[in-house]
Amino acid sequence: MDKRIELPINGEIAEGLKAGDYVYLSGEMYVARDAAHKRLMELIEKGEKLPIDLENAAIYYMGPSPAREGRPIGSAGPTTASRMDKYAPTLLDLGLKAMIGKGKRTPEVLEAVNRNKAVYFAAIGGAGALLSKCIVESEIICYEDLGAEAIRKIKVVDFPVIVVADCHGNNLYESAILQFKKEN
Repeated sequence: MDKRIELPINGEIAEGLKAGDYVYLSGEMYVARDAAHKRLMELIEKGEKLPIDLENAAIYYMGPSPAREGRPIGSAGPTTASRMDKYAPTLLDLGLKAMIGKGKRTPEVLEAVNRNKAVYFAAIGGAGALLSKCIVESEIICYEDLGAEAIRKIKVVDFPVIVVADCHGNNLYESAILQFKKEN
């Protein structure tokens, strides 16, 4: 089922999503990868204030390429989400509601998704140039020294994703394999 969601996302919206739903996101989300997640965790461990507000936020695991003239961002494809798995449960417990990346997640992340009424979306790998057309604004929020791994806030319009893991314990990667085996 196709759904359109305005960001930020909350637990009530997340509860209405099911693994396999096609979703078009519009609004603001953060972009962060490994190095930025590591810095966020260091602040959390020290009990210091984070440079971003995680409450009901969405984080897209992406390292953009330089923007072409007249565009807010370059190619914007997803990166492998499992690289953030050691950080994700803590961020979800602090209010993060949506993660966007590609690939499988650990059982600990999936449990945190369920516990926090959150959602894990997948974006289409290899389609970074097309996905960048849905990004209408981009600004670096912090960690500019990290270059492409700096934390950005982006504004998206009709950004296409699919629900992989919903807060009801469903996982599209697992159910699709079972469905395939049943049909063959």
